Amino acid sequence: MDEKYEKVKEILKKYNQEQLLIWYDKLIEQKKEELLDQILKIDFDQIEELYQETKGKKDFKDCKVEPLSYIDKQKIPTEERERYEKEGIKLIKEGKYAVVTMAGGQGTRLGHNGPKGTFELEVGEKKPLFTLLAQTIKEARDKYDAVIPWYIMTSRENNYKTTEFFKRHNYFDMGEENVKFFIQNELPMIDTQGKILVDEKGMVKEAADGHGGIFEAMRKEGITEEMEKRGIEWIFIAGVDNVLAKMVDPLLTGIAIDKNFLAAGKSVVKNNPKEKVGVFCKKNNKPSVIEYTEITDEMAEKVDENGELLYGESHILCNLFNIKAIEEIAKNKLPYHSAFKKAKYIDKNGVIVVPTEPNAYKFESFIFDAFEKLNDMAILRVKREEEFAPVKNAEGVDSPETASKLYKEYIKNRNK
Repeated sequence: MDEKYEKVKEILKKYNQEQLLIWYDKLIEQKKEELLDQILKIDFDQIEELYQETKGKKDFKDCKVEPLSYIDKQKIPTEERERYEKEGIKLIKEGKYAVVTMAGGQGTRLGHNGPKGTFELEVGEKKPLFTLLAQTIKEARDKYDAVIPWYIMTSRENNYKTTEFFKRHNYFDMGEENVKFFIQNELPMIDTQGKILVDEKGMVKEAADGHGGIFEAMRKEGITEEMEKRGIEWIFIAGVDNVLAKMVDPLLTGIAIDKNFLAAGKSVVKNNPKEKVGVFCKKNNKPSVIEYTEITDEMAEKVDENGELLYGESHILCNLFNIKAIEEIAKNKLPYHSAFKKAKYIDKNGVIVVPTEPNAYKFESFIFDAFEKLNDMAILRVKREEEFAPVKNAEGVDSPETASKLYKEYIKNRNK
């Protein structure tokens, strides 16, 4: 270990990050070993590069942005719709379809102590988000008489509690072999001087690297390899917090196959031009999403000849990928975006600092940055009240209250 310690000290000195060993002498032997291993895994050149990027704002002036065409689910002619669905159902029945749920978050914002997927939503009775999603997959499994594997991306922070939750629920009778877990990647957090933070336990302070990290995590954790062995061709990826996500969708799948695209996404119409959502678009002739922080008022309010918003297709984190696309995207890292957050840490004097204002950068990649690796993709406009009921905030917009209401209304209308 002395040799490893000296090697770490040398690296930290080179990159002026010696503060990472501030708590080292107070750690037990096992934790000392963990800390040294953690430091050796850090790409310090990458961290320096990311720090430099926090100093400049991204400029989209030289980027050609245009609306991206979409298919309105409600306006597809019956015969055409049946053709798409037949294609999709055939693939699902052949066992070539899988679902991935991104569930690395904690329920902190909802006042819930535990993985977000274990947060209970009142839908006539209280049910965890995982239970509601499992019901959707099982209904599809029974409807199409098919095995539909379910892969769950967790985080280092919540992996144990998530896997234990599934064990206690007997994997929702889907079979342990059909429910697999893999852990999201993390990146160190840095302060405004580019120094990597030390967490309250004396370890490197890390944060999940965003939902765009899913492709690399799937490759690293052997998920894509397992999918290939199972003969999986199409994978639907969605977040854990949308209780109305229609994760097994033969229509969307059939459209992607018919159009010969390697990806497809679902959209809902923006409630108003100012709604804080990312919208589908084309950037330099490639499919993409432009964030609400990037879009100008002029673009946001622009309408077509029918009076519809030109940039009105909200990205709702419901995307379908061919396994070939996932493998290709996973070969290279997606760009990282910085977010300025409040982060508790141990300072150079060994004192725990609890900030009242944002003080640190975390770095995330976004799943929609992967779209730009594709030539084109299919966008299916769906009804918000049928497929989008997110649980993000404790109250107000996209809260348990709004999601519960949407979910109950949907079930009532479906059962009519």
